[in-house]
Amino acid sequence: MAIALAVVLIGSISVLAKHGAAGSYDLFGDSAIVSPGFNSPAAAQFRSDTSIPPNYGGVDFAIPAGLTVADLDTLSADYKFTAGSCGVGSPRFQVNVDTGSGVKNIFVYIGPPPNYVGCPMNVWTNTGNLAAPANLVDATQLGGAFYMPYASVQTLYGSYPVVGIQVVNDSGYAVGGTQTTVIDNVKINNTTVTFENADSCKKDGWQQFTAAPGPFKNQGQCVSYFAKGGQ
Repeated sequence: MAIALAVVLIGSISVLAKHGAAGSYDLFGDSAIVSPGFNSPAAAQFRSDTSIPPNYGGVDFAIPAGLTVADLDTLSADYKFTAGSCGVGSPRFQVNVDTGSGVKNIFVYIGPPPNYVGCPMNVWTNTGNLAAPANLVDATQLGGAFYMPYASVQTLYGSYPVVGIQVVNDSGYAVGGTQTTVIDNVKINNTTVTFENADSCKKDGWQQFTAAPGPFKNQGQCVSYFAKGGQ
């Protein structure tokens, strides 16, 4: 089953002034930091609402210099829907790669395969590793297949530099007018992106980190983690 995409082009993204610790992420479009997250004080909400411009939202993640498709072997997140559901190729991760003749996307869809529809509301779910060898991704912009094992993508296009990774919602029109997703604990290789900062550790906030990047032994350890840019 083909998925029609209302593709958010990386070149047209309008980035908000909300930045993560050590520049680990930027919010764009209709997006915001909300509370609580998944076993943590905060998460990122991104929304596609047909009545609220720009009708899409997402998070743009920082990536290490020199990353290639062959190097990217872990991509996962915790997510839940608070309005609408998954469908029409949204939400998805967009892995931007430099093909030498322009930047193209590998689309990595979120939700139950093969049609990526029917995500329940108000239930935290982990994607599993979307960059696992057998996971199917959409490599059509690179000249590959629509449902293509990621291992095959790495074999064919492994030398291509990865120049960006975003998670996007842009299909509210297909799921009743509003598609709202909350995401947390985004893992890109060995880096876990959360949506807190050192202030989140105060007033016993450190105790809310019951999963990665916690649990922390005390407030000082929590503050130190964010002060070092999530290390």
